Amino acid sequence: MSSTRNRRPLKTTTSNQTPLLHRRLKTKPALTVIVILLLGNILWLIAWLIPNEVREIGSDEQVAAIDGDIITRQEWMVAMEERYGKETLQNLVNESVMEKAAKKYKIKVTDEEIDLELALMRSAQDKFDTAMKNLSAEQLRQKIRSQLILDKVLTKDVVIKEDSIEKYYEENQALYNTKTSYRTNFIEVDSKKAAEEALSEIKNASDFSVLAREISVDSASASLGGDIGFLTEKQENVDPAILKAAKALKVGEVSKAFKLDNGHYGIVQVQEIVEGQSFTYDDVKEHIERELALEQLPQSVTPEAFWSEFNATWYYGEAKKGK
Repeated sequence: MSSTRNRRPLKTTTSNQTPLLHRRLKTKPALTVIVILLLGNILWLIAWLIPNEVREIGSDEQVAAIDGDIITRQEWMVAMEERYGKETLQNLVNESVMEKAAKKYKIKVTDEEIDLELALMRSAQDKFDTAMKNLSAEQLRQKIRSQLILDKVLTKDVVIKEDSIEKYYEENQALYNTKTSYRTNFIEVDSKKAAEEALSEIKNASDFSVLAREISVDSASASLGGDIGFLTEKQENVDPAILKAAKALKVGEVSKAFKLDNGHYGIVQVQEIVEGQSFTYDDVKEHIERELALEQLPQSVTPEAFWSEFNATWYYGEAKKGK
């Protein structure tokens, strides 16, 4: 593949342009694929792996009741397969196909490359993407690995001049100086008394995430067990009191109750602290080169485009056709 094909001028960052890194992170197929793997998908997969005879034994088991109307385990499993089964299987096939592609095209992805992508993704988002919160650390790393394999396969024949890479780095160095971030759980309640009662429950061994689901009035984070993602200094869309409380904690610690700008009270727990980093030109050279090469492709390409190449078949019939 030649870099002159459908070549577009290199875009630099201006006040009216979105930096290439931010633009790519918002549109990258990896984030679209990540959205697929929600908690329901995982539950469906577990159910699917259980032998049929075991599932059938408990098929009439009651899992819920609404005003006397029963929902059985079988109805529950069928609904999950209909809603999430196809996407979950597609995701698994895509990951396997990308591993096959890595072997065929001798593509290597190092842990250091995955670490870099993770760091840049955190720094490029005001909030850690909601879908990412539903993934374990290992699942997230696998998603990034699959995307890097795809990107490397697509750009292996594209040539980017060194001066273009250097120019982009010089004009966007701020993107490669990441700030310390705090992966934070949050509970919001409407009074100091409610906050103190929540702290008492946590002190008596109640799980923070379970309590967040039960009592937090911040519905967006409550549904995720209080997870509000990675917070960084001077983050505009986060109450400063939340970040101040998080910065004072060590991993695993829970804050005292504090007042929020809206008059409510909050409690936070820090899950993880990622120290800020400054990436040199050599650290990010290949990353920038790959991103600029992807910008030159005439259209986006997904892992499904490789299904036929590796004879991929699945439960839903013909192999899925991608661009």
